[in-house]
Amino acid sequence: MASKKMEEGFRPILEIISLKGKRALITGSGAGIGRAIAKRFAEAGAALELVDVNERTLEEAKKELIQFGVEVNTYRVNLSKKQEIDDLWEKLKGKEPDILINNAGIYPTKPFLEVDESFLKRVLDINLNSVFWMCQHMIRSRMKKGGVIINIGSIEAVMPFKEELGHYDVSKAGVMVLTRALAHEYGKNGFRINALVPGGIWTPGAKNLAKDALRLKFNVVKAGVEYTMRTPLGRIGRPDEVALMALVLASDLSSYVHGALIPVDGGFLSA
Repeated sequence: MASKKMEEGFRPILEIISLKGKRALITGSGAGIGRAIAKRFAEAGAALELVDVNERTLEEAKKELIQFGVEVNTYRVNLSKKQEIDDLWEKLKGKEPDILINNAGIYPTKPFLEVDESFLKRVLDINLNSVFWMCQHMIRSRMKKGGVIINIGSIEAVMPFKEELGHYDVSKAGVMVLTRALAHEYGKNGFRINALVPGGIWTPGAKNLAKDALRLKFNVVKAGVEYTMRTPLGRIGRPDEVALMALVLASDLSSYVHGALIPVDGGFLSA
């Protein structure tokens, strides 16, 4: 009698958050946010297809993640080259992922007036074009089955804050618009497509910026101080805090969340 009173579709929370039986492809998974996402997904039971340009960090990640008792495969891929993306998906035939996380990205600083064609092309190829091609492969391969796509944007694309990142801002704005365009077009095919919008996160890249600060680059120090002062939580975020939200979006916890841009920024954009 009690069960009849439960809402239709009620499922236990541990079942809803589980990724057992799912396969997740995560780019930029050798370190930082990508590696943190891989760890949480492994904990939730997902088989992992890890992609990174750094073979050493990939192998380090694999050694850590197989301890969760899940399948872990690694691929060294230069995402700035479409042919290598095409080759990756050819290798994945027969075991196409249920979940795609487009996390890989670079954010080199350079004054706007010094940006040349090759520099801009590299940033756009890795940060935006690779996301476009990865999503295209994912949707084409699962058109009859659907799946989950999570793209990683940036608060910089919503509210540019740090100087000398115009090229990066453009690339991430493109990712976020692409997310909503694909959500609009392919929700009817069983896809759930969303983007996370991280703020300042303590990744290896952020640590390198901190080293620059120690070398007395005033603009880096100033940007870091201003960011922390503006953020209501008053601190930099951790990769795992982004990973936890990725797990929410990848699981059935977010079964009715689609086309969303979700900040993970300590309140920066609200301040």
